[in-house]
Amino acid sequence: MQKENPNSQSFSPSLVLFGALGDLSLRKLLPSLYQLDKAGLLPEETQILGLARQAFNNEEFVQTTDEALIRFIPKDELDSAVKQRFLQRLDYQELDMKESTAYAKLKTKLADWNPLVTYYLATPPAIFGDICSNLNASGLNTPTSRIVLEKPIGHDLASSKVINDTVGEFFNEQQVYRIDHYLGKETVQNLLALRFANPIFADLWNHDHISYVEITVAEEVGIEGRWGYFDHAGQMRDMVQNHLLQLLCLVAMEPPTRLDSDSIRNEKVRVLEALEPMQPHTINKHLVRGQYGDGHYADKAAPGYLNEPDANTQSSTETYMALRADISNWRWAGTPFYLRTGKRMRSKLTEIIIHFRPSRHFIFDADQEPLAENKLVIRLQPYEGISLQVLTKEQGIDKGMRLRRDPLHLDFAQTQGSKRLPDAYERLLLEALKGNQSLFVRRDEVEAAWKWCDQIRATWEQSASPLHTYPAGTQGPHAAYDMIEAFGHRWYEHC
Repeated sequence: MQKENPNSQSFSPSLVLFGALGDLSLRKLLPSLYQLDKAGLLPEETQILGLARQAFNNEEFVQTTDEALIRFIPKDELDSAVKQRFLQRLDYQELDMKESTAYAKLKTKLADWNPLVTYYLATPPAIFGDICSNLNASGLNTPTSRIVLEKPIGHDLASSKVINDTVGEFFNEQQVYRIDHYLGKETVQNLLALRFANPIFADLWNHDHISYVEITVAEEVGIEGRWGYFDHAGQMRDMVQNHLLQLLCLVAMEPPTRLDSDSIRNEKVRVLEALEPMQPHTINKHLVRGQYGDGHYADKAAPGYLNEPDANTQSSTETYMALRADISNWRWAGTPFYLRTGKRMRSKLTEIIIHFRPSRHFIFDADQEPLAENKLVIRLQPYEGISLQVLTKEQGIDKGMRLRRDPLHLDFAQTQGSKRLPDAYERLLLEALKGNQSLFVRRDEVEAAWKWCDQIRATWEQSASPLHTYPAGTQGPHAAYDMIEAFGHRWYEHC
């Protein structure tokens, strides 16, 4: 029998934010907490303690937060009364996170706070172990404590196990909330409703009716000062191992027995375990690696990856990747999933395309048969919505039975009357404070994803996988289009 999780579905009114003056905190976490307060989702007793190495006092932290809210929240969403209430929830303490003796002062600070505490580690993973050890040694880890971990959880399977083992020495799995911010997006959550609440899709969601699936995450930005990190990671580690595989899991998973955290995550792990490894003799047919060169973005010259500031001009790190993934189970046998992600692309775009198989009996003119498939377009950014591409007759008495593609479009903001869609971090912070782990990544998920990615990396290194170039501001290397077309398929923008 599964042990009851003492953290489940009980609100944590005490939030301790490690790395409170970092970019993630100021750009995302504190503005998201403000939005939760504005929506009336933070109880009156909620308190937020910021921790960092800087010798700030509480007034300076409040001022810095105020400036961040003004900078990162649209002017029409800032309410002076709400902002004042939110800023009054804040407190600050200087802390050397690696120094065990410093935690005695933290314990004193929290002595009068609600004992149901959530620790959010917006810090480098290299110090996760130090923080967890020091929290435990100082008596600040109780059975109801929660700890939120930002990615990356390691850079390969071995390093992820080290991090998970270190955290797991002090916090059990029911206390740990591993962030993948894509799981907090409204459209990602709607995948579950779309698939499992609508028989029109649920009954067709298999290899008999779906020919192939695309998942694309394109970024306009380049390295943005992250050269040291990114050159060691590349797109496989930075994007494929987490964001793209999480999206793949939600598209491909079996219906969970219940909508609880373990039931959902069990099914995601089964998908990861069913991913076929890549073989040396096929990897160059199933995978394309690219690196952006000099080009143009927003009508301005953009330097190539090797010409970025502080670049290693001999680097062979991929800034683009496209690959075919195959899932060995009854539902998806023979239906490939094509994943691609790149930096310095033409536009920022995250979308999932489901290509349904055409009818076996096509009664219209033969020259129109290439049109004969429906596509379900699930877009996460730049706006969130779902569009079903269907075939209709062209209007006009002179058109005969000529067909055209038209969208049945659902824009969440317009359809549901929402002025704004919550940022992913708003949802994730709220669910962590509520003790709901459904949107967080379990340890076996992390490790199954790393196992598959590590095998691919090892294979391409052994097989001398080529590194293609593409100009900054374009759609990526031509080889990615050749790869998918060799299987008789096309990327959505070329369909």
